[in-house]
Amino acid sequence: MSKKFSFIGAGSLGFTRRLIQDLLTFASFRDAHFSLMDINEKRLEYSYEGVKSIINAGNYPATVSATTDRGEALDGADGVLITILQGGVDIWRSDIEIPKAFGVDICVGDTRGPSGIFRFLRTAPVMLDICKDVERYCPNAIVLNYTNPMAMLVRYLQSESKANVTGLCHSVQGTAQMLAGWIGADMEDITYTCAGINHQAFYLDFKWKGEDAYPLLKEAIERPEIFDEEQVRNEMFRHLGYYVTESSGHNSEYNPWFRKRPDLIEKYCTHGTGWNPGEYAYILKEYLNAEDTWEDKYKKWLKEGDKTVKRSGEYAANIFNAIFGDNEYFEFNGNLRNFGLIDNLPYGCCVEVPVIASKAGIRPIHVGSLPDHLAILVNTSARCEELAVEGCIEGDPIKIFRAICFDPLTSSVLSLEEIRTMTNEMFDKNRGFLSHFKGFKV
Repeated sequence: MSKKFSFIGAGSLGFTRRLIQDLLTFASFRDAHFSLMDINEKRLEYSYEGVKSIINAGNYPATVSATTDRGEALDGADGVLITILQGGVDIWRSDIEIPKAFGVDICVGDTRGPSGIFRFLRTAPVMLDICKDVERYCPNAIVLNYTNPMAMLVRYLQSESKANVTGLCHSVQGTAQMLAGWIGADMEDITYTCAGINHQAFYLDFKWKGEDAYPLLKEAIERPEIFDEEQVRNEMFRHLGYYVTESSGHNSEYNPWFRKRPDLIEKYCTHGTGWNPGEYAYILKEYLNAEDTWEDKYKKWLKEGDKTVKRSGEYAANIFNAIFGDNEYFEFNGNLRNFGLIDNLPYGCCVEVPVIASKAGIRPIHVGSLPDHLAILVNTSARCEELAVEGCIEGDPIKIFRAICFDPLTSSVLSLEEIRTMTNEMFDKNRGFLSHFKGFKV
């Protein structure tokens, strides 16, 4: 029997296209139905045309439909993929520009800290509505979330919904590939154990053909061309002894070491962050440019782009295949609540750990304890996230304020009174998205 995949947020054009190409690489899914849903009708129509062109190019028996009706998209789905963005560029800018006006210099702002927390608060009610619809229209579906902030959203959804939700990110496999390249290894010969929380997980071991590869990595990062590729992460590796998963631009926000003074930002965060040189100003320019150019670029892809089906490094299709495709066992790193998975992180917080997907479902692996010094760093972030999730569930602005008070970067720059004033400004800006809150002042 053919399977149905529902894409919520299918207007994420490149990502939707990539995931469907992944799915079509599996024989079990070549006759699948892809149901695309988005609230942006223009982007949805382009997504539909793109998927149809992939199906036609390969002459697959798969089918595709597009709708703005979420219930219709979800009805009877076997797999659900969520890739939404709540709010436009104006509200996203405020996540970064309000803290910056207070001296908290943020680069990306989609994961944690004041920016990530308010992004979470805006997104959480919409995500919960999606999962309630999953409960109603496809209660047995496997739900894979790609929307950020990953840890807070997954923690929230796994406590407030019965939907079978797992969070996925690209950072673990992407960084492993990068590290393998630095030491000249074939990725097929690399094994690792990686654990922590999303964007702040560490490779507890990293092996090449069964041998510890960390000594080779320590040598590699001393080469200027490699050190400069990821200055923040490589500096962390030098001092902490373990490599962290997410990029330098992101990780510079999650600790107090790199962004609290202009000289540190200039030294570590401006010239060697790989994908985001120039920091927030560069990202904003790229974001605004994408708003103006996406349509022309997608039209060009529709006309000339490669429609060949080939598998990417994303986990989603492999997970679905393991559970209800050909049942090929698959191990990946997923985001799930910490019920006995990492011993020295808060019970019930969202952690990123090795997970097994098979016909038995999704089963996380017990990792044990993080090294003590890593646990200090990760615990701070995880506990701030826990407090923010509690504040969201209870509609309590005071808990949100206190979660921001202990954010490592914010607390390295601002006084408590300054954090209170900043938080009030952010609440005022986000007022229209936070009807579930009891008030908007702390």
